[in-house]
Amino acid sequence: MGIETSRRSFLAVAGLLGLAACGSNTGREGSAAGTLRHCYHAYGEDGVQDAVRRYAAAYPGAEVEVQWNPGDYDSKIVTALQNSAVPDVFEAQVKVDWVRQKQVVPVGDLLGDTRGDFVAALLESQTVDGQLYGIPQSIDTQVLFYRPSLLQAAGVTPPRTVDELLDAVKRLNTGGVRGLFAGNDGGVGVLTPPLLWAAGLDFLSPDGSAPGFDDPRAATVFGKFRELQTGGGLLLGAPADWSDPGAFVDGRVAMQWTGLWNLPKITAALGDDVGVLPFPKLDDSGAVSVPVGAYSAMVNARSADVEAAKAYVRWLWVERTDHQTEFATAFGAHVPARKSLSDEAESLRSGPAKDIVGFVVDSGRIASPSRWSARANTALSDAVSRIAREGADAATELRAAVEVARGEISRTGR
Repeated sequence: MGIETSRRSFLAVAGLLGLAACGSNTGREGSAAGTLRHCYHAYGEDGVQDAVRRYAAAYPGAEVEVQWNPGDYDSKIVTALQNSAVPDVFEAQVKVDWVRQKQVVPVGDLLGDTRGDFVAALLESQTVDGQLYGIPQSIDTQVLFYRPSLLQAAGVTPPRTVDELLDAVKRLNTGGVRGLFAGNDGGVGVLTPPLLWAAGLDFLSPDGSAPGFDDPRAATVFGKFRELQTGGGLLLGAPADWSDPGAFVDGRVAMQWTGLWNLPKITAALGDDVGVLPFPKLDDSGAVSVPVGAYSAMVNARSADVEAAKAYVRWLWVERTDHQTEFATAFGAHVPARKSLSDEAESLRSGPAKDIVGFVVDSGRIASPSRWSARANTALSDAVSRIAREGADAATELRAAVEVARGEISRTGR
């Protein structure tokens, strides 16, 4: 991946810098004069690291040092924001706690007349109390990939409802091929949001004032999830988890829930024998969906030069549309955060890629709302895990998660 040979780069790639890679315990009060430090998580696609270093080197306003972070990037960022002026710029999804603790700064003024070109839902996901705190870089989503040939052989039509999905998983579990892979945890980590949306629910109420899953339909849909776990058609214990397409391209499963970013590898391996679907609806009161997420460029409020950091973000993620298009489409499949750039991207104009862009436009839902706290998310995820994997009573588990979510909404101040 074109890794630099300096000792610092070697240690970062080897994971030996730990939290220091994103600024914790650096012994520095702030960025060196004229130098900005930009923190990325370690993208899996070949070429991304070279590209972001090339972008940084081209910036005319200051020297920019790219910090590449393998491992638990999210924890590194949380620690860095609490303790350090480094990094000046980092990629993340805004959290309400960061805003309340004044760890990040508003960046909405950087958009100017380009605001209307950004996908509105992405901007909303990075907004707290009317202020934008992150400039979206590109859109990622997840979909249900399936092998049309295997479904046809089993007499299965592409599932459009949750019950049809359960039936398909069972019927496709044959001849050494499992029906579905959604992660080695059975899909708890990635299917909880689409299951809520399938029932017509969400993490939060539309105005953010209450939990959005305080409804009997939540127990119903997560009861269906329990049926999926016990039906025998799920692949568990795969060598790689849901974010890697290996189980699907190696023929271990007929369907896999995974990311758009894997589309080039999947089509290279399987050619035209690839179909894609949004997650199915529970019934006519629910909805099909795909989760929409985007890392956004954010500015550390403790940066030694906040205005310099903001100027760099504006240059990279607002002005340099050539960098933005390349970043989204040249190293795996992603959707640009700006509508005009999606319309121009040749790789998104046909086949499954075109279908997925349509899912994002028609059925995309925000996977990580800014007001949805980590504690509330853990409570819901743990409840769903106990329902799905242990057979715990759905209504009881969800009532407890609702109470935690209510407390978090009150704590963070809606």
